[in-house]
Amino acid sequence: MNIINFLFGEGEHLEMYQMCIRAFVMFIIMLVLIRFAGMRTFAKRSPFDTIVTIMLGAILARGVVGASGYVDTIVASGVMVVMHRIVAWLSVKRRKFEKLVKGTYIKLYNNGAIIQDALERTGMSENDLHESLRLETKKLTLSEIDTAFLETNGRISFILRRDEQGN
Repeated sequence: MNIINFLFGEGEHLEMYQMCIRAFVMFIIMLVLIRFAGMRTFAKRSPFDTIVTIMLGAILARGVVGASGYVDTIVASGVMVVMHRIVAWLSVKRRKFEKLVKGTYIKLYNNGAIIQDALERTGMSENDLHESLRLETKKLTLSEIDTAFLETNGRISFILRRDEQGN
């Protein structure tokens, strides 16, 4: 039995210490991948970033528990991060590609009126809009708001009326 097999095990029948060693090494690998991928990936700035985060976690978990080959898992994780970097780069270089991958904002409220079809398209209720209003602006009513947008990262942004901004 070689030292690598003894430390990391093989297949799904792993000893607890082997899973611990795998988890430790995967943690180090994940730190390296995070540094390479950039922090925006893990700030979950868009659905694209969230998908990469979930898939990366799922791939690495398979390597920890032995459901997939250890080296295969590391290579697949690297491919995910490289693909993320390529797509992010293309999004910066090509506006149409960015729009395809990340989508665009949706106006939910404008000049005193809730845009009902936008709420329906996004699966949001008026209560969701009001909850975000309170959380994001500490305001109680939309009367103090000029415009509200559902941003590509899933958050709602609010533009205050000019008189509320002190102008």
